[in-house]
Amino acid sequence: MSDTQPTKDTDKGRSMRLLLRCLSYFKPYSVQVVIGFIGMAVVAACTAGAAYLVKPALDDIFFRKNVDALFWIPFLYVVLIVVKGAFQFLQQYMMKWSGFKVLEDLRNELYGKIIRLPMPFFEENQIGVLMSRIITDVSMIRISMPAVIMFIRQVLTMIGLIFVVFWQDWFLAIWAVLVLPLAIWPFFYFTRKFRKYSRRNQVKMADISTVLQEVFSGIRVVKAFATEGAERGHFGLENLRLIKIMVKKMLLDECSSRVMELIGALGMGFVIWYGGFQVINGQSTPGTFFSFLAGLLLLYEPIKKINTANADIQGALAGAERVFEILDSPDLNVEQGGDVEFKEDFKILSFQDVTFTYKGCPKPALDKVSFTLHAGERLAIVGPSGGGKTTLVNLIPRFYEPESGAILLNDRPLGDYTLSSLRRSMGVVSQDTFLFNVSVTENIAYGQGSLDQEAIVAAARTAYADDFIRNLPEGYDTVLGERGVKISGGQKQRLTIARALLKNPPLLILDEATSALDSESESIVQKALDNLMLHRTSIVIAHRLATVLTADRILVMERGRIVDEGPHRVLLERCDLYRRLYEMQFHENGMAEAAESAESEESLDSETVGGAGDGGSKVC
Repeated sequence: MSDTQPTKDTDKGRSMRLLLRCLSYFKPYSVQVVIGFIGMAVVAACTAGAAYLVKPALDDIFFRKNVDALFWIPFLYVVLIVVKGAFQFLQQYMMKWSGFKVLEDLRNELYGKIIRLPMPFFEENQIGVLMSRIITDVSMIRISMPAVIMFIRQVLTMIGLIFVVFWQDWFLAIWAVLVLPLAIWPFFYFTRKFRKYSRRNQVKMADISTVLQEVFSGIRVVKAFATEGAERGHFGLENLRLIKIMVKKMLLDECSSRVMELIGALGMGFVIWYGGFQVINGQSTPGTFFSFLAGLLLLYEPIKKINTANADIQGALAGAERVFEILDSPDLNVEQGGDVEFKEDFKILSFQDVTFTYKGCPKPALDKVSFTLHAGERLAIVGPSGGGKTTLVNLIPRFYEPESGAILLNDRPLGDYTLSSLRRSMGVVSQDTFLFNVSVTENIAYGQGSLDQEAIVAAARTAYADDFIRNLPEGYDTVLGERGVKISGGQKQRLTIARALLKNPPLLILDEATSALDSESESIVQKALDNLMLHRTSIVIAHRLATVLTADRILVMERGRIVDEGPHRVLLERCDLYRRLYEMQFHENGMAEAAESAESEESLDSETVGGAGDGGSKVC
């Protein structure tokens, strides 16, 4: 017993702290809450007053035949009901309004934190679970204050009715309320059970959200593999588990109500027997007895409602646990930037012995990587899959933080810059294009605020997207559907390039921007990319070496390290890995001569245009 008691006390204390934390969100709406409390007190008083009127109604009207009472008692009863109804409406409106405002505030706070958490958090947590916490769990917290108000109102109602029954017959009242302590043990027993099943219900709701999000997002794969039946079975199993939990919770609710009714019936049965005996023997009047009985009947009703309010509170606490787990976790820290706004021109980016390891991986994805990128330079990164290319470029906008080493931008650590200014200075175009379910105009202008249509159209033209946009049903006002489902892969890519053009970043990062396209689409997109890279510092990642042959420098990466760097011809002579990659793509397809010829012509053009100058900028 000594081992378990502290645990129970701690759990009770934790529940109280959790409840107080929920109620603290109602503080900005304290005026509405106070009005709700006033309404609650008036409703409780009116309920007790209605019970008290039973005595004069029976004794003065039906037994003494008092004509005056025949008018004032019904009038007073109607007034009580009107006042009770008005203040009950006021209480319900104020509490539900404040509850909705708390729901708004909490969702904003939770969403605001989640969206500012670093990328590893989203890789470790399922999107459906996060959606459930923002939508469902927060909704549970909303009912905490109304449930507490209901709880307190029923307690006050009980106090008023207890006063009435003791005023009518204190001796009989003592015997009637003796059964109330019997309700204490079931109350705390069901409290623990309600909390347990509410928590399970929230978890399973999150699981179902995850299943739906994954299947609907990957519906093409589901249909391609004809697994609709299997997915339906999977969802049916998760849905069945949820229903089982809900059934258990419903049974618990019903059992608790029946137990409370049984306890009330025990007291009521004794009162009817003993009170009736007193009336028969002339020791009490029928009016006194029925007024007492009415008060007692009304007294047991709040007991049942307290049980219902308690179930709502436990559900709110179960949701609060999951919400505050994110808001209060010391391990979930939002991304932090520095205080310096990046407003100057791009000059130099340097990696100095940078090492990075993904969580749970035994080997680093980047191992002491060092290189320098100068303004106007086009830097290509090649190597086999898993070599660390994408990881490297993801460190530049600080999607991830290196374990060791330093990344300097204009000779200042990246962490010194504000995140917004740092990321606005970079344009990222990857193979995984993402478009929002809004119009073409809004997709191109995303993150740029209000821009005139001419700038948007100009960006689309430069990205070779204007023609196909105008052929869409509503042109630039066409809504593209979720993830741009209404247009092709090449068209999506051109819109993301237009978006980057409108952003006009000094540093451009292309991560396999054409790898998922067919030859015709790749040709058009490559022209758009050439326009995008014009007069910009660029980092280009590509499996297809034809897209990087004209780079100023090429980094060759393998197993998280830079094994060599230099221009194409130098690497072809001295780097075995690069030569293998080159021969694999060109010699085996009979394209070596054409590729070398194209590279040679591009090299001559670059030298002719670039000539003498800063020596680093050969892209014109």
